[in-house]
Amino acid sequence: MSALHELLETPDGADVAAAFRALVQDDPVTILRIATAIAENRGRWPAESVTRACREEVALLEESDPKALREELEQGLLGRDIDQALQWLHEVGAMALLLPELEATIDLAQEAGRKHKDVWEHTKVVVRQSVRRPAVRWAALLHDIGKVPTRTFTQNGVHFHGHAEVGARMYDKVCKRLSFERADRKKIRFLIKYHLRSNQYSDEWSDSAVRRFARDMEVHLKDLLDLSRADITSKRPGRRKMLLRRISELEARVQRLREEDAQVPPLHKGIGNAIMTRFELPPSRLIGDLKRELEQAIERGELEPQREDDYYLAWLAQSGLIPSSAAE
Repeated sequence: MSALHELLETPDGADVAAAFRALVQDDPVTILRIATAIAENRGRWPAESVTRACREEVALLEESDPKALREELEQGLLGRDIDQALQWLHEVGAMALLLPELEATIDLAQEAGRKHKDVWEHTKVVVRQSVRRPAVRWAALLHDIGKVPTRTFTQNGVHFHGHAEVGARMYDKVCKRLSFERADRKKIRFLIKYHLRSNQYSDEWSDSAVRRFARDMEVHLKDLLDLSRADITSKRPGRRKMLLRRISELEARVQRLREEDAQVPPLHKGIGNAIMTRFELPPSRLIGDLKRELEQAIERGELEPQREDDYYLAWLAQSGLIPSSAAE
């Protein structure tokens, strides 16, 4: 157990508060280390006097190295009880100082009269539910910051049109403030910007639409789908199950299509044109039928796959499948 953890376990008192105050004054990042300890230690907060001392010294964080701040925040983000750590960071004022965009989501209602729909409360649940990969947890933490400037009220309720795109632009300022690495910055921004895309999926999507979705999501697809799963915080079991099933169906279709596309086709692409040229046939359904006959012959082992065109044309000429005039 580290010295910090031992001190956190020490019974409250003036000496404990003074010790923490000295630690923070010597290195303000200690405040974030306390949050990490909360996230890693079953969500247990330090004594009230410790919290009060951190609150009084929190302004010192402005003097700390941005990279050190980001690295310690990330360490805490990976903890199991990160929701409690985030709430503590808000209580001591660190959230308002380091992530004012996130602080602004507190008490921002998404639906009238429903506390669990508060953006801040929703965000803490999403972060806790998300897989413990840094990029996904950062994206979970910041995915809804764009709701603050985009919230509008209509007769049909509360709306946040374009909040994902706005949130991605807001994240650019967070990057500069906390000195993110370039590769991480790009991935997290992508996840924030497109975190709603998989929610648009339905079983009516064509295979082409699924392929386009997978291509657009690039190498971030797995992280995006994991973020989408974490973003489901509905209290209704039936709806939650349905939404999770939909994401799994999308993932399965992407995988199936990738496997199919990865297979080497038995015939070269130009075989249809070769058939029309050799036998002087016009474009028609017959050309497709002849290609299928070749593919079936390959499946039966009568022909070898991926041979030169003349090999297949010779077989067709002897097959009796070509109209007699063209065969001659």
